Amino acid sequence: MRALIRPLAAALLALAVVVTPAAAQQTIVITTSFGPAAATDVIARLLAAEFTPIFNQNFVVKNVTGAAGTIATNEVVRARPDGTNILLSPIGPITIQPTFMRNAGYRTTDLIPICMTTRAPLVLMTHERTGFTSLADVLARGRVAGNTLNYGSTGPGTTPHLSMATFARMSGIPLTHISYRGPAELVIALQAGDVHLYADIPNLVLKESGFRVLATLSPERNAAFPDAPTMRELGFDLDFSIWLGLFAPLNTPQPIIDRYEAACERATRAPAVIQGHERLQMPVMFRNAREFAAIVASDAARFRRTIEEGNLRAAE
Repeated sequence: MRALIRPLAAALLALAVVVTPAAAQQTIVITTSFGPAAATDVIARLLAAEFTPIFNQNFVVKNVTGAAGTIATNEVVRARPDGTNILLSPIGPITIQPTFMRNAGYRTTDLIPICMTTRAPLVLMTHERTGFTSLADVLARGRVAGNTLNYGSTGPGTTPHLSMATFARMSGIPLTHISYRGPAELVIALQAGDVHLYADIPNLVLKESGFRVLATLSPERNAAFPDAPTMRELGFDLDFSIWLGLFAPLNTPQPIIDRYEAACERATRAPAVIQGHERLQMPVMFRNAREFAAIVASDAARFRRTIEEGNLRAAE
């Protein structure tokens, strides 16, 4: 009988962490790998505002930047598995960096997926100063001997980097990778002509500043840019998107995961969260823990193949 009681008691104690009133509990931290005002940070704060009344506990957002998101991820991987520190992460630190980096410090399986909150397909953008009006223009210029085309990314091993590296390999045109510290720097580089191409989520396209979408990297056309063909329409089997999701440290008790999963579903239905995502041009796309775990595993395997086939592993 004692053997049966002990696991039950442990589960109930774990559940109490996210049920007991805030006055008796410590503040719960949502860690992100991007700085203030970045899309990940904004979404984390939207979720924190919804979680606070759901759990009757105080939620705060902690920004831990650097090393393509691996510093923040490592911090949560090593946190106590008691529900007091969870991670809101984009796709890269979870499914790319453990393979891309020689020693990321963790594996994809060291975190438990709780829920996916959003998914946005990448678009290939340029600036009008390049003269490119279509992907055919890019290919024509890239195939002329002596021409050099640059593409930017927010860091080696990020989704923008791997998507363009894959395109370069498929198209056979030489593209030079230039890494920047963040999207803001990249936008300036595009405007200045230092970078010709950049693949990222649509909210970075500044139409009023001369930006142009050449193609979308999802299987379907993007509603915001209906005239931009998909890469598949143009003969390149590319499918790249950036999702955001919540994760908990490995060995977090199932009752805690269940509570967060239910809270996540409720929060993503809240008008403030939906409107916040719309302002970022990152539509809400909730997926529960089981569905999200399958997506994470599939993407990790896909990116592993991409990195290995393209010989893209970071040199360290």
